[in-house]
Parts: sequence; structure tokens; C-alpha cells
Amino acid sequence: MFRFSSTALQLGLHGLAIFWLGLMAGFFWTYSANVNFATLQMDGSTYAMVQSSLNRNVRHAMFFSFFFGPPLLCALAMLTAWPQWRARWWWCLGAAGVLYALGIVVFTAQVNLPLNAYTESWDPRALPSDWAQTRARWNAANLWRAVASAVAFALALFALCARTIGPRR
Repeated sequence: MFRFSSTALQLGLHGLAIFWLGLMAGFFWTYSANVNFATLQMDGSTYAMVQSSLNRNVRHAMFFSFFFGPPLLCALAMLTAWPQWRARWWWCLGAAGVLYALGIVVFTAQVNLPLNAYTESWDPRALPSDWAQTRARWNAANLWRAVASAVAFALALFALCARTIGPRR
């Protein structure tokens, strides 16, 4: 029979943090490695319609829970394991959460969202002269998010490995 323990809660939250980070790393990577390349083949009016549609249709509760969840799950996993705050894995998981919070959430708010708003304001029949530069800036910003989320995922995974190996003697 399963007996609930604080260790199970700690590892469960750590595992969920890794899962959420991995999903988001996959999302950003797939977008950068597939969708962005596809948009480079589009003329300006097609790009304006497709990018605006993608931006509008990603705004739903499930996406928001996965987008904002990783730093929260990292923090909860760390809080439940507070007595281990001196352990290297604890700080590594914290670094994953902070990197994701700053490199994805804050970066998105400062860079991608203003570009999204700008793109969504375009009339596909009368594009601004900087539409191609805006597409390039958005694609570069998304590539940054792909790299940052992959590093955060790797840090959280490393933290779990370090946690299971334990302190070096």
C-alpha cells in the first residue's frame, strides 16, 4: 500500500516542474525549428494573417497554465524541500525556475508580446515597410526562448540527477 510522504511530495513537484519545463522547451523548439522556417516562405500578407492567427489562438487556459507553471512548480518543489536548501540540486532547480521566469515570462512580455501586438495591427493588404524585419526580430526572440527554456529544462533535470545521487563524499 502506498504511504504518502513528504519525499513523495517533493519528488512529485520536482517531476512536474521537469515535465512542464520539457513541454515548454519542446513548444518553443518546435516553433523555432518548424513554424518559423515555414513563415520565411510566406509573402507578407500571408505571414501577417498566419502569425496573427497563431498569436490569437495560443491564448487559452491550458497554454497559460503550461506557460506560467514552471517557475511556480520549481518554487513549490523547493519550498517543500526547504531543509535541503544548502544542497547543490536545490540551487540548480532554483536557477531553472529563475531562468524560465526571466528568460521566458519576462522576456516574452518585453519582446514578443509587443511584436505580436504590432503584427496583429497590420492590414494584410497594406503592410508596413518593416514587416520582414519584424518577422526576423520575432523569430530571433523565439529562438532565444527555445534556448532559454531548453537550458532551464536541463538544469531541472540535472537537479533531479544530483538529488538522487546525493552529496559527494
